[in-house]
Amino acid sequence: MSASEHPLGISFEFFPPNTEVGHEKLMGVRDRLAAINPTFFSVTYGAGGSTRERTFNTVNAVSNGGVCTAPHLSCVGSDRGELREILGEYREKGVKRLVALRGDLPSGMGARSELRYANELVEFVREETGDHFEIAVAAYPECHPQAENHQRDLENFARKMEAGANIAITQYFFNADAYFHFVERARAIGIEQPIIPGIMPITNYTKLARFSESCGADIPRWIRKQLESYGDDSESIQQFGTEVISRMSERLLDGGAPGLHFYTLNQADPCLKVLKNLGITSV
Repeated sequence: MSASEHPLGISFEFFPPNTEVGHEKLMGVRDRLAAINPTFFSVTYGAGGSTRERTFNTVNAVSNGGVCTAPHLSCVGSDRGELREILGEYREKGVKRLVALRGDLPSGMGARSELRYANELVEFVREETGDHFEIAVAAYPECHPQAENHQRDLENFARKMEAGANIAITQYFFNADAYFHFVERARAIGIEQPIIPGIMPITNYTKLARFSESCGADIPRWIRKQLESYGDDSESIQQFGTEVISRMSERLLDGGAPGLHFYTLNQADPCLKVLKNLGITSV
């Protein structure tokens, strides 16, 4: 199995570091992951103030590694003028991809946004820039945590794709059947664009459990119980996590997934270990 067998290949998400040390570490991670020739890197978005500036700086630094870089773009907390300005800057820098998200309102910001939902953001980007950007949007195999039900969530997803999105990247999950079921339902209502599974390597159970609770990603009981049994044994947690994610990723690719998008948490080793198990890299 190799990345070239999958049309959209392998991609990785980074977040903007808070410190100079974190920035230097990320550049090393970027270089190691760039060596396997990924399709693109993505960089998460911070709305307003210094976090937004860090996003711009990180996008510039990551893209200097020679891999196509897709900034996240959020409509919450920004008006049309601000979004138009951001799009202009990215076009000038040669950015060709975006990840368009609704986003969460930053703490302390009470202003309502002109664009409320991701489908409106996609429409706005298309109106402003035509087909300049390849646009990715989010998908939720286990249902968005704020959605009323699965059907409403699927309808919301369809609106984003119909607005002009090229691909979708899913929230991470640990149950391949959830992904396959979601894709089957999306195809049944006419959505034809590629839906790339999001992959979260398991390295720290406490942090993973807390984050999964907030974003609606289910950790199956058998995985939770095994991870809990390791206590503070981080080596065993990582070994087990690599095995679980490798098996799931292999099943996803064998079942027709068009690629894998890794939520790296700015770490290279957990991703590379999975890719080595898949035969996609020998590193």
